[in-house]
Order: sequence, then C-alpha cells, then structure tokens
Amino acid sequence: MNLRHFAAACRSLTGAKHGPSLYDVCDPLLLTGHGGDAHLSKFYRTALCNPALRMLLRRAGLPELNEAGRLEALRMALLRARDDAAPDWEAVGAPVASLLDTIDLAHPKPKPVSAYGRAPKPSEIDHVIRTCGTHLLRSFARSGFLPAYAAFNLIGDPDLRGRELKMALTGLNSRGYKNSTLLFNLARIFIARSPARSLVNPPWTGIAEPMWMPMPVQIRHRSAYYDAFFTEALLGFIETGLAAPDEIAAARKAITEMVEFCLVASREQVAGREGAAFSVVTALAPAPHPRFSRFFAQIKQDLGFGIYVPDCDTTACSFSAATQAGSTSAMLDQPLLDFYAGYQVREGANTPLVTVPINDNIDFEGGIATWIDNLAGARPFGNDLDPTLNLDVLEVTLRNLARWRVLQTPSRLDTLRRIIGFQRRLVESGAFKNPRSHIYYLPELYCAYFGRCFAAFQALPSEAREAVDPDGAFEAIRARVLTYVLEEMLTAEINPFDAALALVALGHLGADVPSLTPALACIVGALGEGGRHGPFKAYEWNKMKTPTRILVGGSEVTSAFVLMGLALARKAMMGRCRGFARS
Repeated sequence: MNLRHFAAACRSLTGAKHGPSLYDVCDPLLLTGHGGDAHLSKFYRTALCNPALRMLLRRAGLPELNEAGRLEALRMALLRARDDAAPDWEAVGAPVASLLDTIDLAHPKPKPVSAYGRAPKPSEIDHVIRTCGTHLLRSFARSGFLPAYAAFNLIGDPDLRGRELKMALTGLNSRGYKNSTLLFNLARIFIARSPARSLVNPPWTGIAEPMWMPMPVQIRHRSAYYDAFFTEALLGFIETGLAAPDEIAAARKAITEMVEFCLVASREQVAGREGAAFSVVTALAPAPHPRFSRFFAQIKQDLGFGIYVPDCDTTACSFSAATQAGSTSAMLDQPLLDFYAGYQVREGANTPLVTVPINDNIDFEGGIATWIDNLAGARPFGNDLDPTLNLDVLEVTLRNLARWRVLQTPSRLDTLRRIIGFQRRLVESGAFKNPRSHIYYLPELYCAYFGRCFAAFQALPSEAREAVDPDGAFEAIRARVLTYVLEEMLTAEINPFDAALALVALGHLGADVPSLTPALACIVGALGEGGRHGPFKAYEWNKMKTPTRILVGGSEVTSAFVLMGLALARKAMMGRCRGFARS
C-alpha cells in the first residue's frame, strides 16, 4: 500500500457519515435468511459483506437517503427483488438507477506527450521478444497451461449508468445474474461517492487499466479464448527465428495442446437457427478444465455464472488459431457463416436478438450477437453485440474463405458483406473511438484486431478481395484506424499493453517504420516492470460491464501481445512485412 492508498483508507475509516450506508440499507433485508430468493441474500453476504469492504464503507452514507421516502423506495425495491416470484425488474432497478446517475465516472484521458524516448536498437527488440517467449514457455511448463486472471473493480464501468442498469436488469435472463448486477451497482454508488473511491480506483498511465493489488480478488483460470491468442503468440515467436531449438519444440508442443483444448475439451454441440447441429467452442469448459480453485468455483456460481453458454467470439478465435496452426480437425470444415447468420442482426425480424443494448449508440445492423443458446435453449446473459467480436468473426471467415466456399454460396457472401458494412458504418461514424460503443474491449483492442483482419484480407487473391469488398470498405477503415492510432493513441501517454496493441495495428496496416518509435520505446523502457510475475505487469485485455467491471488479463497476456507487436515491428524494420509499406 503506497501513501495515496493509505490516505484514502484513513479518510474512509474516519470521515463524517452523511446518511445511511450500504449496510444500513441492506442488512435488515439481506444479512439473515428472510425467505424469498435465497441467492440475493447469499450474494450480498458473499460479495459485499466481507470485512475489508464493510470497514471501508461503514461511514459511506448518502445524504439523500436521509429522506424517508427515498430510503423506503430503495428498500421496497430490494424486497421485491428478494420476495417476488417474477419481479418487475424495471421497477426494481428504478431507485438504484436514480442514485447511479449521481456518480461521476469517466474513462481515462491520457496526458499528451510531445517527446518520446529514442528508437530502440534491433538487438534490444530481439531481447524483449526472447524474454517474452521464454516467459510464456516457462509458465506453460510450470502450470500445464497459460493462465489469465479475472479481477473485480467495484467502482464499475463509466458506461453503465442508470439507463443501462435498467437495460441489463430487463434484458438478462438469469435471476442470479440480475441479482449480482443489482447489488454490485448499488454498492458502486456508495464507493464512488466516498473516499474509498481513491483506493478502489486509483489513476493510472495510459488507456488499459493495470490489474493492481487494490483489486482484492484475482481469479486464475484457463479459457479456450485465451489459448487461441497464446497460440498466435507462440506461432509468432517461432516465425521470428529467435527461438532456440528446444524452445521451438516446446512451443510446438504447447500449441498442439492448446489447439486440442480449444477443439476438444471446450467443444460444445448446439443447434443452428434452422435446426442443424454445429460444434462451437465455449470460453469456460466444464470442470476441471478451467482450473478454478474450489473457492473461486463457488464464487463463480454465486455471481450468477452457474450456467455458462458458448459464444461466437471464442468460437471464431479458436477456429482461427487452429487454422493458423495447421489443424486437420474436421470441426474446422463447418461453414461457420451458416451458423453465424442465425445470430446476425437484420432490420426487422432479427432486431430483438440484442436484449442488453447498452451500446445502442451504434447501428447493430449486420452485426453478430455474442451469446449462443445451448442445447437446452438457455441464454442466461441475454444477448449483446460487440464490434470487436465481429472483427474476430470476420477474420476467421477470411482465413477460411475457400474452405467454406463463401464466394460460391450467395447466402454466405451476403452474411460476410453485412458484417463488413456494419464495421464500415461504425468506423466512418467515429463511434469506434468511443469506449461506450464496445461491450468487452477497448477501442485500442478494436484497432489491433482490425489489423489482424486486414492482414487476412490482404492474404487473399485480388479476385477474392474484389468479390468480398467491391466498395473498398477495408481501405476506408484502414485509413481511419491508422489516423486514430497515430494521432490520438501515440500522441498521449501509453503503457506497455497500449504500446503492444498499437504495434499490432500499425504492423498489420503497413505504417511507416518511424511511426513505430513511441510504442517501441515504451515497451523496451518498461521491460522488467512486472517484477517476479513476468517481464511486464498485467493489464486490462478484455472486460465485462455486468454484473460489475470485471477485468481479464495477466502478465502472460501482456507478454503475448508484446511478443506479437514486436514481431510485426521487427518484420517491418527488416523489410519483410507480409503487408505492404505505405506512406
């Protein structure tokens, strides 16, 4: 704990109390058994009544709850959530939403910079690549997999205001997930309006949030989604020519095992919209595959994740990684576009598919929704639509264009062009730069993942590129993404994860080599910041906005993206980039 954290803790413990606290509101209703929905009380006791949080928030009161009418309305809403067999969630959420709109949260605004460090030497870049590759291989050898971590920032997400809370409560399907969303968002009001705010959510450098120790719980686990990107990173390590022979052998073994984890352990059969069976990939395979501890497995259940369904993103990334790794699995022969078409938003019939439209500032037409119904028809998280997920669908389709006979099948080509149209409208409107437009990712992730798409598009024969994109959407998007990365991201303070994502985007999009200097200098200068955990710290890779702000990342994740970004920069510097350099 540094001086800033200590001062915030002291203010939380000794400050004046100006009204009822979270515990004054909830203890009489939820602390002991009162009948009704047992999960609501259990979640309250598990997530919000831990001694450390209770101590920090015991003096965090809201003055407006001194008004008897407002306090009674809030308590009645909690009673309805607890006792009603089928609560009116719009009504339940109303008093919490009203209070939620009183907090002031904003996305980070990195300070502008006018000078960067020197351009690193090629030998320094090679050293960082080797260090990151070695880190990944040692971690895999030690654990038998490459982990990522989930961490809770109880301040919540700036994009989830009162309106979005009510959208979530009415659009989610799992009552447990609604319960956790309701109570987490009630708690964040008291946190954000108290001195504890500085302890829970201290400032940071750059865009991606560091996963620092003030986050009291970090859940180590394995997912096919993570294995897909770790596979890409190790393939990149081999391709650089910097891996030693024993490292190449270890990397190939790890890649084989991770692809098998994606396509076998995480495989799940579902039905397409027309009833045809498809094999897809779930992000959290059945136990024991996710490698949760028993304690965190129970927390997962208490949070409302008891039933976990497959998603379109993990499926796309797993298929892509397996394709790049040269897998011969028959599972890859499935024309996924036929399946995705059933989850594509089309004006009219399919519009209600998105039940949690908290990013409705964008046009969903042509986009693919996130969550896949399991065979029992369950979809506990309702459905949402994320632009970066759609880039992953686009990228895997371009990689498998011939295998899936997309150009020879009009319905598949139509589905593909609709996704491209969705992306073009998003980018040309400028909405891709707005964090609110994204559900699970930051705008900088969107830019990096578009770079991956652009590389897959450029690898196609010219006739195929013309058939897929006759209107030049890829070029139009490329120009705007490059402008954003060069003129907005890299003219402000960045951290190593931001820098790695910038390099992935710039490397794939054919940016000039001198433009890589800010990101390269940041990464080389920060090497060693991770201490005993790895070459670099853990940063936000992806996130959830419900039930609260849950970040996913890890030191291995940072190493993987730094490796991928530096490998692309190295290619460009050596004149061997598979794309084409442009001015």
